[in-house]
Amino acid sequence: MIKTDILIIGAGPTGLFTVFEAGLLKLKCHIIDALPQPGGQLSELYPKKPIYDIPGFPEVKAGQLVDNLMEQIKSFQPGFTLGERAQDIERQEDGSFIVTTDEGTKHHAPIVAIAGGLGSFEPRKPPINNISKFENKGIHYMVKDPEQFRDKSVVIAGGGDSALDWSIYLADVASEVTLVHRRNEFRGALESVDRVKELKDIGKIKLITPAEIVDVHGDEHLESVSIRKNNNPEEDYSLETDYFIPLFGLSPKLGPIADWGLEIEKNAIKVDNTLDYQTNIPGIYAIGDVNTYPGKLKLILCGFHEATLMCQSAFAKIHPNKRNVLKYTTVGGVTGFDGTKKEAPKSVIRSID
Repeated sequence: MIKTDILIIGAGPTGLFTVFEAGLLKLKCHIIDALPQPGGQLSELYPKKPIYDIPGFPEVKAGQLVDNLMEQIKSFQPGFTLGERAQDIERQEDGSFIVTTDEGTKHHAPIVAIAGGLGSFEPRKPPINNISKFENKGIHYMVKDPEQFRDKSVVIAGGGDSALDWSIYLADVASEVTLVHRRNEFRGALESVDRVKELKDIGKIKLITPAEIVDVHGDEHLESVSIRKNNNPEEDYSLETDYFIPLFGLSPKLGPIADWGLEIEKNAIKVDNTLDYQTNIPGIYAIGDVNTYPGKLKLILCGFHEATLMCQSAFAKIHPNKRNVLKYTTVGGVTGFDGTKKEAPKSVIRSID
């Protein structure tokens, strides 16, 4: 059983910044996310695309913002349960909650903060009739452990950042990487496209365009895929492979959270007020893109604001007899749970003889 002060569901930017604001109040956090790495959409869908509306950053790449947030919260030592989806929630007699993931991992906390962005992400699957037969038996919709593909043949399908980046990465891991895309043009970062072309020219990546995977074959495990060139069935051919990784993006859904008894409005969690973003269930908050209220704006900076107010309310619930005095970091600095302290240099007063 993992115990913490605030259990955060969602490791996107709002969830990560919650760790910082909670840390300032000496509250420990643990984060659950269905994706295999922190960052949510920023890491999975557009890590190399620039964001222009983060205060203090005229321009910052999405992946760099995630790296900065991870560095910012490092001293507060958050726990992570990644690659698992929050499935069930049970309210305890003392008002706390036990949240269990789809893998059976249990978490206990007095406060639950749902910061799931647009919801839990589910992969967009290609329209192949028997694809479910080989799921986790050679077909994977995301890469959790790259070493799984060490010295294996891998076929990747897709034309975005994820497909390009994993093709580049696995070129040094797998024995053979084949990238299949239905168009000749890619919609990923230009530097990634150029790198894939370089690896193709030196024989480290096989690039097949325009083409798509139309069928998969095997007995107990995937053995081959059928590739269709130029949308012409007469050009179908079979390619032997150990793994097939379709990377066509992720579809956001509330998933099991929709069955937790929360008030839902247009696939978002309705919060009772904008004072602390608490839901209709005391002790459960919804912050970031996953919530809705009059005047809601789905912006990262708004999620940061909501996380800040939520943590103040969470402190009052966890410590009802303690008075929280707001301290500016410019005055008090930041003291991490690991003993580190960041603070401005203090003035030295010297006497003049």
